[in-house]
Amino acid sequence: MTELLWGPQHRSRGPKPAITLAEIAAAGIRIADTEGLDAVSMQRVADDLPVTKMALYRHVPGKTELVAVMSDLAIGPPPAHSKQPWRQALKTWALELYAVFAEHPWLLQAMIGRRLLGPNELAWMDRGIQALTDSGLDGGEQFDAILVLSSHVRNIAQQTISTGLTEEHLNQALAEILATEAARFPSLAAAMRTAGGNQNQGLEFGLERILDGLELLISGRKG
Repeated sequence: MTELLWGPQHRSRGPKPAITLAEIAAAGIRIADTEGLDAVSMQRVADDLPVTKMALYRHVPGKTELVAVMSDLAIGPPPAHSKQPWRQALKTWALELYAVFAEHPWLLQAMIGRRLLGPNELAWMDRGIQALTDSGLDGGEQFDAILVLSSHVRNIAQQTISTGLTEEHLNQALAEILATEAARFPSLAAAMRTAGGNQNQGLEFGLERILDGLELLISGRKG
């Protein structure tokens, strides 16, 4: 597995292979993007390319290893930006991570549990921590900050992208119930009456509150 993600992706000698690991992973990504991760199998990928199933096994042992390569290829390297203040850099990082999950929703399923991390995923972690390098936070706090931010992004993506249940849909359902049941849930009804027009704001609202907390911690250290 380590060699698949971190080893050379080309042969230096011998005849050119009929297919490469990158092409196999790209085929798996196409299937997962359109049909979901469960639709990916060695046979399905072989049919899509098309090559024989045995040809795939010359490059990757099975689906577990294939999904690991697919995941790292799909997440890709983090976008490059000019130097930004730490808060803006982390917000940009988080929103771009959300965009990756929006483009490849199956990554929410693939990138959980014990697994080998690939170079692109580590590059995302490195980019996030880079924003906090001169913040005064120690290494453990920098890791924890990235963990909290990425967890928030994943949670919102899981709710809105994977399930299709947006805040707008939830509020519509609540409005229908509260039209006749407001007296039973007075606090909820009052909140609904004063809610703003843009209801799909959980991602940015949560990010700003997390960043507010980090700003207090960083300011306290510098003080």
